[in-house]
Amino acid sequence: MKTVLITGASSGIGKTTAIFLAQNGYNVYAAARRVERMEELKNFGIKPLFLDVAKEDSLVACVEQILAEAGRIDILINNAGSGYYGALEDMPMSDAKYQFDVNVFSAARLMQLVLPTMRANKYGKIVNISSIGGKVTLPMGVWYHASKFAIEGLSDALRKEVKQFGIDVIVIEPGGTKSEMTGLGTEYLNRISGETAYGHLAKGISKMYAATEKNASDPIVIAKLIKKGIEAKCPRTRYAGASGAKFMLFLKTILSDRIFDKLVMSQMK
Repeated sequence: MKTVLITGASSGIGKTTAIFLAQNGYNVYAAARRVERMEELKNFGIKPLFLDVAKEDSLVACVEQILAEAGRIDILINNAGSGYYGALEDMPMSDAKYQFDVNVFSAARLMQLVLPTMRANKYGKIVNISSIGGKVTLPMGVWYHASKFAIEGLSDALRKEVKQFGIDVIVIEPGGTKSEMTGLGTEYLNRISGETAYGHLAKGISKMYAATEKNASDPIVIAKLIKKGIEAKCPRTRYAGASGAKFMLFLKTILSDRIFDKLVMSQMK
């Protein structure tokens, strides 16, 4: 039985994936700050753990506990994420740094912590949840997109480093997926930029999110992609799915930057 650690497991993609993998025979440790929201996961044989990904001691304690109990971590799913939106000019640098801490540096630190055991076992799957926002950008999302571009590049470089040890690095690029992050991000956007020189763009982004939220995919779509990736003998480097993902990535590949920018901005009105 393979042992899985998944972060950000108190809601959305993380929670759904934890349940789905447990139902399919995996030994799942679900980690998040809001442990009280993971109590129901125990009904599926899942072990909830407290984890604040922004704190070093919490990251170390989480991994050490799993290794002490299970003896190994076969699959790491870096799902915890922060989705603050706001104009670059308006956002405090402290919030920008926090977004990188959660979306990039905490994920990298967890990879450091699990790699020695994976190398020793000559087996491992590292799954990094990116976004189509790691390839396609929207205005007001500078720091979110920068962090997702970073996790894509980090994954590409790491893949080449650890392949020799039997470890695969897989990137998941969700499109529109039902998540509380959208609501939280929109609230932050309107608070930070709603009444500034960028207010018209903030309103446009908010309207677009409200419209796309209606067509957002259930997180099970991404959970199934993750399962497909970790069970493939030779997994693809990237799996994209959920509402609008493949179409937007296709347009990005065939259109020039300027034309793609015009297409994106036409949705902001």
